[in-house]
Amino acid sequence: MFEQYELPYAYDALEPHIDALTVETHYGKHHAAYTANFNAAVEKAGLTGKTAEEILSSLDRIKDPALVNALRNNGGGYYNHDLYFEILSPDPVKAPEGKLADAINATFGSTEALIEKLSALAASQFGSGWAWLYVDKDGKLAVTNSSNQDDPITMGLGKPILALDVWEHAYYLKYRNLRASYIKEFFEVLDWSAVGRKYEAIVG
Repeated sequence: MFEQYELPYAYDALEPHIDALTVETHYGKHHAAYTANFNAAVEKAGLTGKTAEEILSSLDRIKDPALVNALRNNGGGYYNHDLYFEILSPDPVKAPEGKLADAINATFGSTEALIEKLSALAASQFGSGWAWLYVDKDGKLAVTNSSNQDDPITMGLGKPILALDVWEHAYYLKYRNLRASYIKEFFEVLDWSAVGRKYEAIVG
C-alpha cells in the first residue's frame, strides 16, 4: 500500500512563501485523496507490489482505458506530490552542490539560468500542470512541463528530481491568479540538497 510522504515540517513552516492553509489543504486533502484513489486503482488492476515508477512507466500494458486514467491521474498525483513536498523545506539549502551543481552548470550554464527556464515553463503551462527538472535516459539533466498529473515517467522521458506544482490548489489561496509570484516564492523554500540526493540516487 502506498503512503504519503510524511511531512517533517509543520503546515505553517513554509510561511510566508507558502501559507499554512495551502499546505494543509494541498497535502491533507488533495495529496491524501490521490494516494487513497491510487491504492484503490492499483488493487483493482492487480498491481499490488509494484512501485509507483513501475506502474506509471507501463500504463500501455493495461487494456481498460478507465483504469489507465485512474492510475495515471491518481498515481501521478501521488508520486508527483510526494516529490514536491519532499524537496521543500523551511530551512533549505539555497544552491545546488557537488555533482548536481556540476551537471546544472554543464547543461544550463548556471543555476540562475535553470531557474529561469523552469519558471518560464511553469508560468506558460496552460491550465493545471507541472514544471520538471529530470534525468533523461542518457543520464543528462533536462527540463519540461506537463499537463494534469503527467510527469517525465508517464511521458517516457526519464526520472524527475524537481517538481514545481502549478495546479491552482498549490497557490490560489494565497496568490490568487498571480502564478508568477508563487513560482518565485517556491524557489525560496526549495531545498537543493534534497534535489541533489534525488540526482545522485539516479546517476550514482
